[in-house]
Amino acid sequence: MGLFKKYSDSDIIDGIRRQDNKILTYLYDHYFETIRDYLKKNSGTDDDVHEVLQETVVILYRQVTNNELSLTSDLKGYFFGVVRNVWNAQLRYRSRLISLEAGVAEPAVAEEVNNALLERIVTRSFALLAEDCQVILTLFSEGLSYEEIARRMGLKNEGYARRKKYLCKEALMEIIKTDPEYQDLGPL
Repeated sequence: MGLFKKYSDSDIIDGIRRQDNKILTYLYDHYFETIRDYLKKNSGTDDDVHEVLQETVVILYRQVTNNELSLTSDLKGYFFGVVRNVWNAQLRYRSRLISLEAGVAEPAVAEEVNNALLERIVTRSFALLAEDCQVILTLFSEGLSYEEIARRMGLKNEGYARRKKYLCKEALMEIIKTDPEYQDLGPL
């Protein structure tokens, strides 16, 4: 059984559950270069790669042993999603440290990082909204009146358009609140 043997997702999950060294070695060897490339492009170092990979495997192990792992894609895609979340959390933590250490001079940097993160969370959450909510919120953000929104959407009246926009905004906020990256942010 060589290093380049291809394991199925279920073999890997089972190996993680059993803490099988062959499987864990396979994960490190198989994913190290790709993770290193990703981190290098996103302000990471070689030391960061080892730390992120280790933390990702620990998270995966916890999810597998607690039966919390629910794959909606292949394991590789899921694994890299966890890597991205771990790395983004580390970057946020570092940006907070930098802003604390720098005092007044650096809050703009931390704010910029948080703004970019929030924008990504809102964009991702917006895509999960019902299509009519996406349209209503887009029309509202473009500055259209409730009367015009009601006309374009075929709604009864502007009061109904106002209520619908409110409900859509609330639905968007609920989706945002369930986003793992949003939960990692803590109070802004």
